Amino acid sequence: MNEVKTPKRPLIFYYSIALLFLLLLNFLAIPYMAKRQVQEVDYGTFMEMAANKEIGQAEVQETENQILFTDKDNTTVYKTGMMPDPDLNQRLFDSGAKFSGEIIEQTDPLLSVLLSWILPVVIFVALGQYMTKKLMKNAGGPNAMMFGKGKSSARIYVQSSEGIKFSDVAGEDEAKENLSEIVSYLHDPSKYREIGASMPKGILLVGPPGTGKTMLAKAVAGEAKVPFFSMSGSEFVEMFVGMGASKVRDLFSQAKEKAPCIVFIDEIDAIGKKRDGQYGGNDEREQTLNQLLTEMDGFEENTGVIILAATNRPESLDPALTRPGRFDRRVPVELPDLQGREAILRVHAKKIKVADDVDWNKIARMASGASGAELANIVNEAALRAVRDNRPFASQADLEESIEVVIAGYQKKNAILTDAEKKIVAYHEIGHALVAALQSHSAPVQKITIVPRTSGALGYTMQVDEGNHYLMSQQELENKIATLTGGRSAEELVFHSASTGASNDIEQATKLARAMITRYGMSRDFDMVAMETVTNQYLGGDASMSCSSETQAEIDRQVVALVKQQHAKAIKILEENRAKLDQLAQYLYERETITGEEFMKILES
Repeated sequence: MNEVKTPKRPLIFYYSIALLFLLLLNFLAIPYMAKRQVQEVDYGTFMEMAANKEIGQAEVQETENQILFTDKDNTTVYKTGMMPDPDLNQRLFDSGAKFSGEIIEQTDPLLSVLLSWILPVVIFVALGQYMTKKLMKNAGGPNAMMFGKGKSSARIYVQSSEGIKFSDVAGEDEAKENLSEIVSYLHDPSKYREIGASMPKGILLVGPPGTGKTMLAKAVAGEAKVPFFSMSGSEFVEMFVGMGASKVRDLFSQAKEKAPCIVFIDEIDAIGKKRDGQYGGNDEREQTLNQLLTEMDGFEENTGVIILAATNRPESLDPALTRPGRFDRRVPVELPDLQGREAILRVHAKKIKVADDVDWNKIARMASGASGAELANIVNEAALRAVRDNRPFASQADLEESIEVVIAGYQKKNAILTDAEKKIVAYHEIGHALVAALQSHSAPVQKITIVPRTSGALGYTMQVDEGNHYLMSQQELENKIATLTGGRSAEELVFHSASTGASNDIEQATKLARAMITRYGMSRDFDMVAMETVTNQYLGGDASMSCSSETQAEIDRQVVALVKQQHAKAIKILEENRAKLDQLAQYLYERETITGEEFMKILES
C-alpha cells in the first residue's frame, strides 16, 4: 500500500491566518473593549462635576448630540446627552476643563499600545519560530541547507511484479543487448571480479525523441530488480547558486545507501553542456556539472551504482562528462527499422482488441520513419476510432487511417472544396503518383486522396517502400525531386497556371537538391567537399554553411538548375502520358480516395 501524505500547506497560508486574526482584533475586539470603558451619566451629574471643577477634558460633539468628558485624572471617560443650555461654554470654562478640539482617547493608553503594537509583533515572531522549526525538521536538521532546498527530489521506483521488462521494449535489440550486460553485472558481480573486469560507471543513451530511452532505463531496473532513481537534468538547476550541486551530492548519497541500484538522469544536456571557458564563471549550471563530475570520479570500484543518462543532443555535452571513466559507453537508440516497427506495433497491440486478419507488416511499412512513441499513438488512435464507430475491436482500416491521422491529421469534415478546386487537387495528386510510378527506383504508390486534412493538406499521395531502405543513390534522389515537382507540373500542363498547393513540395524539393550538392557530394564542380554542416541531428538537424559567399552563390545556381531539370523531366513524363493523367484524375475526382492497386490497374490497362 502506498502511504497517502497530507498535502503541505504553503507558508502564505499561516501568515494569512495571522493577518486575519489581527484584523479581527483591531476591528472588533479593540472597539468593543474601548466602549466598555465609557460611562454614561445624566446631564445633572455633568453640571455637578463642572461646578465642583472635577472635569479634566471636555469635547462637545454636536453632530452626535453628546458631550464627552473625563475626570480630573483623565482615567475615566463619561458621556452625556446634550440639553438646551446657553451657558454650556461658560460652565465648562469656569470648571477649568481643557478644550483640545480633538477626540478624547477612549481606551487605556497602555492597553492600546499592547493590542496595536506588542501583540502583532509577538504573533509574527512566534509564527516565524514555528515555521523555522518545521522547515528545519523537514530538511533533516539545523545543518540542512536552505531548509531542504538542496535535497534531491529524485523519484525512487522499487521492483514490483508489474515492472517494465525487456520484453515490453521492442525494436531496439542492439540497445537491449548492450544493457543486458548491466543486468548481468547487478545480478552476479563476482564473475566479473574474477576476471578483473569492471562495469562502466556511466552509460549514455542517445537518440531522437520518442525512441524509448527512458523506457529502456526502467527496463534495466525491472530486469535487475534493484531500486531505480529517476531525475530530470532540469530539476538540478535552482535559483540559488549551489543548490544544484547540493542536490547532486544528496542524490548520490542516497544511491550509495541503496546500492546496488540504478540512477537515471533524463535530459542530461540541461546541466552537462560544454563550459564556455569564461574566467570567473560562478553560475549554477557549471557548479552542478562540476559536482556531477566529482561524484562520478568518486565512485569506488564495483559499488553497484550504475549511472544511466539520456539525451538527444550528445554533441552539446562537455567532453569531461563523456570521457572514459565517467560515461564510458554510448548506446544509440535510433528510430526502429521495418522489423522493429512491426515488433513495437505488436507489443502495443496487446493492450487493445485487434482483428485477427491485421497485416502488421503492411502497417509497419506504411509507418516508415515513425518512432516508438508515434507507433504507440497509432495503435491508440486505431482503438479510439473503433470505439467511435461502435466496433468491439480495431481493424486493418482503423490502423491505416490512424497512420494518416498521425501523418496528416484528421479529415476536415467541414472543408468543402469547389468543383474547380477539387479538380485541380485531383490533377495535382495524380501528377505526383504518375511521375513516381513511371520512374524506376521509386517507392510504389499506396494510396491517393483529395480529402482535406487538419494539417492543411488538401490531399496527398502515400508511397510505401517494400522493405528497409538505408541508402539512396543519386538517381533515386533525382527521381524523388521529379516526383515532388509532379503536382505542379500537372497543374501547368492541364490548367496552364500554378496554385499555392505546391508550397510544401517546393520546400522539400529545394531542401533535397541543396543537400545533394552541399552534403552528399553529388556535384561535379564541388566533388567530395562538404559545404554545409548539420548539428542537432536527433532534433531535426540545423544546417549551417561553411563556405565563402561566392561559393554560396554558385550553390544557389546549381540548386536552381537541378530542380528545373527534374521539373522539366516531370512535365515530359506527364505529356507523354496525358491520356492516363486525364483518366486517373477523373477517377480520383469521382471517388476522392483510391488505393495503389486501383491506380496501377488503370495505369496498366
